[in-house]
Amino acid sequence: MEADFSERLRAEREAKELSQTQLAERTGLQPSAISHFETGRRSPSFDNLKRIADALNVSVDYLLGREAQPKSVGPKAQQLFQHYEQMSQRDQELVEDFVAMLKKKDKGKAHDRGS
Repeated sequence: MEADFSERLRAEREAKELSQTQLAERTGLQPSAISHFETGRRSPSFDNLKRIADALNVSVDYLLGREAQPKSVGPKAQQLFQHYEQMSQRDQELVEDFVAMLKKKDKGKAHDRGS
């Protein structure tokens, strides 16, 4: 399970294009702590695990290997959902189109990295 956490932490951080220092700033932790977590030398406390999950916008269960796919959760996702619910139907459609465009762009970046 520890290897799953270390690997998932690093993969999510890199997928979000964050350095260890940037993730540390978002969580209020030291960059060395993020490094230790990613190498498996240390495990985070539950409070720090929640901070990391919120900063990466994934569930704690995903980071621990209890869920197969990352889900957008946490304060940012909740705030986006609340804003979305308050929008007109037309604005919701625009948001959905924009998200689809971003997803397509990200797939293109992933394909370029694999080449």
